[in-house]
Amino acid sequence: MAFVDLETKPCIFCAETIQARAVKCRFCGEFLNSEKAKALQAEAEAKANPDTEAPEDEEAETDDSILFAGRPSLWGMASSMVKSLFLLILATCLVKLPLEEMLKRLPDLKLTANEASAIGQYRVLAGFGIGVLVVLILLIKILKLKMVYYEVNADRIEWSRGILDRRVDNIDMFRVVDLKMRRSLLDCIFGVGTVALITTDKTDPEFVFEKVRDCRDLYDIIKKASLEADRKSGVVHLE
Repeated sequence: MAFVDLETKPCIFCAETIQARAVKCRFCGEFLNSEKAKALQAEAEAKANPDTEAPEDEEAETDDSILFAGRPSLWGMASSMVKSLFLLILATCLVKLPLEEMLKRLPDLKLTANEASAIGQYRVLAGFGIGVLVVLILLIKILKLKMVYYEVNADRIEWSRGILDRRVDNIDMFRVVDLKMRRSLLDCIFGVGTVALITTDKTDPEFVFEKVRDCRDLYDIIKKASLEADRKSGVVHLE
């Protein structure tokens, strides 16, 4: 019986055994001819041979300069703030306006003093309850929005969220398939917008930059960087 001895190698990303001539890992789905893979390979070789200096031209290929950095703008919550203001006005009216006195004046409705007092107490409690609830919800939305931080460079998109438990994720730029920009009337007035990405990333197939300033500049930056990353990695996205 004849045995075929296939040359193999470990994947630079997941360390699974794959064929030496493979271009894409069948386990983790990463391309092995991308700039990210070349950088990891160069780093591994540098650790194995610490006396060998990396060529200057290869070091120059890695561009970590930040093209865009920022957080979602509070102006993106303009519609929520308008709704909250309306509810706060309603809560203030419940607290300030003596509705039970108005009800006493109705000829068909006869209220006793105890009933009027009870209505007044419930009215004030309802007003304070609505006001506190509206403020808490608005503060939670603001905190949740400002916990997010975006950072874009030529190779990847990174974002972080959370305060006590900080989570950081990223998407390689060559995985961006399509992008679109959305702006409502209020967004145009306050100078913010949303940029949505369609990617081949399994974790984040759809990623959204929520209510950021300079959204048009961000759109152009990602469009240009993704095309350049596709060219460098030799990636072709099929429609």
